[in-house]
Amino acid sequence: MKKLNGKVIVITGSTRGIGKAIADACGKEGAKLVICSRSEAKVEEAVKLFSDLGYDVTGIPVDVSRVEDIKRLFNHSIDTWGMIDVWINNAGISSGYRLLEDIPIEEINKIIDINLTATLQACKIIIPYYKKQGKGILINMSGRGGNGDHAPYMVPYTATKAAITTMTKSLADENADLPISINSVVPGMVRTDFYKNVKTSQEAEESLKSLPYILNAFGVPLDTVGNFFVELASQQPGKVTGENYSLSRGVRLIRGIVLITWYKITGKI
Repeated sequence: MKKLNGKVIVITGSTRGIGKAIADACGKEGAKLVICSRSEAKVEEAVKLFSDLGYDVTGIPVDVSRVEDIKRLFNHSIDTWGMIDVWINNAGISSGYRLLEDIPIEEINKIIDINLTATLQACKIIIPYYKKQGKGILINMSGRGGNGDHAPYMVPYTATKAAITTMTKSLADENADLPISINSVVPGMVRTDFYKNVKTSQEAEESLKSLPYILNAFGVPLDTVGNFFVELASQQPGKVTGENYSLSRGVRLIRGIVLITWYKITGKI
């Protein structure tokens, strides 16, 4: 028996990177997938890929910064599969490695709209549905800053991720007496195109040179992230809630510290 056999799972931002890896892992375990991204062509490409792999999948283009699109994604999921078991708020964008003063206010607003406001809007839609359904699982994607850690040159991004963690715990407290799990995940540094063509301030360029070594030391494999979400999605709703899981702890963290120390000793960073 597959872990997610027949469960309907909605994943935002799921045609590339971490979102696509989560969709792939869930599809392998028998989930009925609903995927989306802003690009219609990318959605069609991902739907074909997953369909060819034998997964039950549907997808539509969605701009999560538009509440109308989130509602449309919700309705499409219900119309296609009849219900929703798991909703994963994964869509997000980076602010690069820049001083706050170098980031236009329009771009800051866009980061907040996609990373934070869209997640709030989705929670506002899915939680009442879960209450009516009598159960459900909601997983929010946190990130750098989500554990209270500081990250110079990433201020807007880390601010949204810190907010995601606090928001998730607060929502879990509000619904603690219901069979609804509301958790967040800090995936750590994952080698995706998230780190390609990064916008950088001159002051941050030196730090950016160390990025390949930091990724090698602390990087979390995509399949590790995908498989972790499978475990969260397969839990009994309401059994565990209000947790902020970090995938860069334990042995992986110790290994990373040792490697970074070695890189510094050898003058690589």
